[in-house]
This record gives sequence, structure tokens and C-alpha cells, in this order.
Amino acid sequence: MSIHKLLLGTYTKRASKGVYEVELDTQSQQLQNATLVFELTNPTYLALSKANKVYAVENRDGQGGVVTLDNTPRPMVELDAQLSDGSAPAYIGVDEARQLVFAGYYHRGLVEVYKIQANGGLQLADSFENKGSGPRPEQSAAHIHFCNLTPDNRLVAVDLGADQVITFDVSDDGQLTELNRYQADAGFGPRHIRFSPDGQYAYLLGELSSLLSVLKYNQEDSSFEHLMTTSTIPDDWSEHNGAAAIRVSADGRFIYTSNRGHDSVSVFECTNLGAEIELIQLISTEGSFPRDMALDPSENYLVIANQETDNLSLYARDEQTGELSLLQKDFVLPEGVRVTFEN
Repeated sequence: MSIHKLLLGTYTKRASKGVYEVELDTQSQQLQNATLVFELTNPTYLALSKANKVYAVENRDGQGGVVTLDNTPRPMVELDAQLSDGSAPAYIGVDEARQLVFAGYYHRGLVEVYKIQANGGLQLADSFENKGSGPRPEQSAAHIHFCNLTPDNRLVAVDLGADQVITFDVSDDGQLTELNRYQADAGFGPRHIRFSPDGQYAYLLGELSSLLSVLKYNQEDSSFEHLMTTSTIPDDWSEHNGAAAIRVSADGRFIYTSNRGHDSVSVFECTNLGAEIELIQLISTEGSFPRDMALDPSENYLVIANQETDNLSLYARDEQTGELSLLQKDFVLPEGVRVTFEN
């Protein structure tokens, strides 16, 4: 297939109007045809189900939550809105096996679980509110920044404010039972977590510390054991940086993280069966404040969104070395945050 389609979630503070669709032409190796497909307020994160429903964060009349969109027609059609007083989530995950949607609320320290209804809409099934704080100014309260499935189909929630990773059992109807907590170093500021393909190791990205940790994941009790930590930026970088997105290649050999401030992608090689990582490349994102990024289905390309400079950058990825090379840097997409491929 020469055309892949991507969905882009954005902030709508300046120029953006909501959710956009972009094409990646793998023959010309260029991004093309940015189209507004649904108007929302700050849909900074979205997830796509196999039933082709988009679950997007939304702020509306002082309320925040998750809207369900039918991704088949253009423009998309809203099917459902689950909103409550307060800010919107920072992360959304889909559980296809149990037909659940998870939402993690940064400002509320909250995890919500929804059951997917027949039309694709949602019904709240359970919620969990964390408490805690850390030493940095950004850690005055609990801040859930990620919640999604572990390789053994438990739920893992990452709390940037409390420096914690919490694992839960999830019932078929969406009820949560807390199993374990991993406490990162004070001020680590964990943002996102990803797992090795074999489920043995987890890679925990610290936004506030610009650090990446390798953890051993124990499926018996869903606990994490720290193995090693390394920086995502050069040692001599003294200005502000916040690590943002993390991606692991399907073969488990390489990890990619984005740096907001240093404005780069860090490429790590995984060795010792995934238990160790080494930084092998730092490449500019050709823009300011890179947020999310995504590998295409073939993993020959990586697309990253630069929020403050309103551009997407496209890279070719070398499957053998894992390294990236720039193909395109000036593709206009306003206030881009979330990047996800549709097919």
C-alpha cells in the first residue's frame, strides 16, 4: 500500500480546529493532504478501535471527558459524549478483548474505565483516584498521564505527580482491583510506559527527569523491578526539557523517545534480550516542542508532531540499525500533539 492515513489530535489554542487526517505516500516518501475531519476543543489525545470508532478527549462548557466518533464518514459523526466537571483526560486506551476504554486524567489524578456499548458509545464502569505528590513544582498532586494494558492484560497507570506505576486486575465488566505499586525515584516524573514484545521488560519514560528506565516485569504479581536508567538528552544540556512520547519497535530492538526542549528524538538500542539499553542517535525534530510520534505499519517511517511550530516531520527508519534519517520537515499541521496511524 502506498498511502497510509494518520489521525492527528491537537491543541486548539491558536490555529487548529480539532482532529485532522493526513496521508503518508510511501512512494513519494512525503506527507500530504492535511484535512480537518472533526471540530473539537483541545482533542490532544485520541485512540482508534478495531470497529473504527475514535475515542477523543474533549473540553466542553467547563467539562472534560471522552467523545465517541464514527471514523467512517467525513466529516466524522459524534455518537456519544461522556463529560464531567473538570479538565479532560491526557490519555485514552482501548481494550478490544473486554470491549473497554480507559481514560487517564492528568489534572484529576483519576483513572476511568468505560464499557463500550453496541453503537460504540461508552458507559462508565469504574474509576480510581490516586493521591500523592513529589518534590518538583509539577508534582503538587497526583497526575495520571497514562493508563493502558500490560502484556498480560492487566491495567497499568502511570502517575507523574506521585512518581508511581500502579497495576490493576480488570474484570470483564471493567471493575478495577489494585495489585501492585512501583515507586520511581523522587522527581522522576514518569509519563508513559511501554513493554518489550515478549512482556519481560518495561521501559518507563520520565518527563520531568528526561530519564528512561528499564524495569523487569513480573507477571505473577504484576510488580516491577528497576534494572537500569539512562538519559534521553546530552549530559551538557542545561535548558528545560520534558520527555514526551515513547515507542518500541515490533522486534523489540529499538526504542524511540521525544524530547520537548532539546527538540529531538532519542534512539536507543536494546541489548541483552531487552534488559539493557544504549543511546545510539539523537536527531533534531526540525521544530519546537515535539509531542507524540508514530511508526507506520511497516515501521519504515516515523512521523512526529511539533506542537509549537505547527509542523510534522517525517523520517525514514533503518530496520537494521534503528537509526532515523530526515525526509520531510515543513509539512504544516497546527498545534499537533497525538499521532496515530489508521491502517
